[in-house]
Amino acid sequence: MRKPADTMRRTKIVFTLGPATESEEMLEKLIRAGADVARLNMAHANHEWTRKVIRRIREVATRVGREVAIMMDIKGPEIRTGDVTTPIELKPGEIFDFTVKPHVERGNAEEIRSVDVNYRDLVNDIKVGDTVLVDNGLIRLEVLEKEAAHIRCRVLIPGQLTSRRHINLPGVKVNLPSFTEKDRGDTLVGIAEGIDFVALSFVREAADIELLRDFLRTNKSTAQIIAKIEDQLAIENLEDIVESCDALMVARGDLGIECPFEALPIIQRQAVRACLSHGKPVIIATHMLESMITSPMPTRAEITDVANAVYELADCVMLSGETTVGRYPLECVHILDKIARRIEIEAADEMPGPATFMQEKMKVLRAAVVMANELPGAHIVTFTRQGFMARGLSALRPIRAPILAFAPTVETLRHLKLLRSVEGYLLPFDQNPDETIRHAIEVLTQTGRVKPGDKLIVVTDILSQDRLVDSVQLRTVR
Repeated sequence: MRKPADTMRRTKIVFTLGPATESEEMLEKLIRAGADVARLNMAHANHEWTRKVIRRIREVATRVGREVAIMMDIKGPEIRTGDVTTPIELKPGEIFDFTVKPHVERGNAEEIRSVDVNYRDLVNDIKVGDTVLVDNGLIRLEVLEKEAAHIRCRVLIPGQLTSRRHINLPGVKVNLPSFTEKDRGDTLVGIAEGIDFVALSFVREAADIELLRDFLRTNKSTAQIIAKIEDQLAIENLEDIVESCDALMVARGDLGIECPFEALPIIQRQAVRACLSHGKPVIIATHMLESMITSPMPTRAEITDVANAVYELADCVMLSGETTVGRYPLECVHILDKIARRIEIEAADEMPGPATFMQEKMKVLRAAVVMANELPGAHIVTFTRQGFMARGLSALRPIRAPILAFAPTVETLRHLKLLRSVEGYLLPFDQNPDETIRHAIEVLTQTGRVKPGDKLIVVTDILSQDRLVDSVQLRTVR
């Protein structure tokens, strides 16, 4: 087994903020440990807390001297049961009603137990024979009949029904808006505080993404959109969704409920491949190290799960409950870091050559990656105003060369935090591209990132007869 030319971790780490990680002390430890993106789950956050923690993350990152990106994960549409005074023990074969119009009299109401749901048009979306999953699929029912006021079901898998349980409807197209009023209010707070990414929940089609993009554009936000795929409709429209979004999240929680569980690994692989083919970053999320909420060590299956995501060349792996309420949030980051580094060494010998894209600019970038792959110890250096150069190079997955990307704004620098193999640097660009390159090499030399004799593949645009042209240069550090 050969050693890599560079020891950087290529796979990025996303952690979710919560009671276990919101303190300045823990944030500093996580950032120093190599966490790249902080996620705010707006399903469990109010605006006061959101403003406070975003500012705290920025202050800690500045103090540490290492930027992290901030992702706001907005709640999206959801269907929940109403409140119940006491838990309802559902029995196998029991007939049970979901009430969509409270206070409307129902036939045989005294004999059939029921619970309200918060989505009044559910009766129009669902049909007889559909499956209703409650509480993350722990309770399963089949629709027998429906009327204007209620949906009558038979219990297939029993369980205890408590208040405000989440409802999933596999294969049912629900006509709830993808971007709700709550989402709008939450996103406005995020925009005001300068968030870097908005994760849109339950994306079903490309039009959902465009709705959010128009909202961000109207409110002059540079935040990028991460599309979360969580149901069967998203899988059907995967190519269009990947093409429209800035990044994709494989949200395996709801996805594992909405789709057959045996199809989940296949869907994950399809999503990663779709993102690679479109040059978009992809995040693998949910249950990566779930046992570490209470245990100081992961299970062997979890280690393999993380390793598979790295082998598949995903850009990021994500922690949820592990870092919101878990006992060992810092250990989780250390373990992801250790697994990723080890698998990246192993996978380097098996990686395919860079993909071929149709766009001319991507062909230029591919030439740079091919050269880097053939020069042991080479580094790719690029300059990117909006992130395109870095995204393109990252999508081509250089085997061993790190991508050292210089950006003129902190907004672009933070967007680079999602990209595999990319290490970002903040640098004002000179009007003369050669001066910009010289300054960048000085920074890399002074920080010890490169040393005399190292080979640099420099990907940039250069001035030629008053116009900028794409350029790939081979330089040796003097």
